[in-house]
Amino acid sequence: MIVVGGEALIDLVPAAQPPGALLPRPGGGPYNTALALGRLGAATAFCSRVSTDGFGEGLLSGLRAAGVDLSLVQRGPEPTTLAVPSLAPDGSASYGFYVEGTADRLFALPPALPDGARALALGTCSLVLEPGASAYEALLRRESRRGLLTLLDPNIRPALIADPAGYRARFRERLLPYTSVLKLSEEDAAWLGGGVGDWLAAGPSAVVLTRGAAGLTVWTRAGAEHSVPGRRIAVADTIGAGDTVNAALLHRLAGAPGAAASLASAASPDRPGDRGDPVDWPDVLAYAAHAAALTCTRAGAEPPYAAEL
Repeated sequence: MIVVGGEALIDLVPAAQPPGALLPRPGGGPYNTALALGRLGAATAFCSRVSTDGFGEGLLSGLRAAGVDLSLVQRGPEPTTLAVPSLAPDGSASYGFYVEGTADRLFALPPALPDGARALALGTCSLVLEPGASAYEALLRRESRRGLLTLLDPNIRPALIADPAGYRARFRERLLPYTSVLKLSEEDAAWLGGGVGDWLAAGPSAVVLTRGAAGLTVWTRAGAEHSVPGRRIAVADTIGAGDTVNAALLHRLAGAPGAAASLASAASPDRPGDRGDPVDWPDVLAYAAHAAALTCTRAGAEPPYAAEL
């Protein structure tokens, strides 16, 4: 089982008609990642705190339809977080947020994850908004020490980060040492500063960089570097593309137990392990690029199903 932890929210996406109208769509990086994993056929559980309001019920219905296990979801009467994406002419999105007093930021550290859990993914708003951010950090550290493959997607939203220097220090000193695979976009990399060598030295076994239409590149602790090009498509928008990459990476990596175990043990500060590189990275990246391209052909975060790949 792959466990995805983090926020579920509602994206208020601009409608074609009438002018100025906004359409509610399920969203949140971790939510989209869990949805994509379910659609790809991976055994997946979502670990979050979700509102009991109408939006929260709709969010959980979407995950149920994708076959995602909801036994780790906490519920609360607080409202659902809202995000308002603004789309550029090339389909890329920036975001504004309504987060005060919302349910997902009150997430509490759960008991140990099920014995069948093989991987844990975290990212986006859940790494920023307290008190939930500290609970997710504790979850990452605990499960990394247990030997799980961990994927971290910072998915930076500058509007939510009141203390950029503090966030960068937390990322470098308290998150990266417990991360197996760091996935980030070029925009994330520029905002965080440093470089691939710095990030690898801090803990991860691999760093995967998404480069938009140019494709994906991975650098590993074993010294390898691999790139794949992006797919040529007609872009509707890029909402959910990076989250689909997360899902595709996890689906491929967690499905290869030897590779997953090696990546996990190499990353954990308490489990030095084998720092070899048994992963077929060109295959993994090509699969992720294909899945993300299909997401970009659709409005909103609509990741593909396994049959489409």
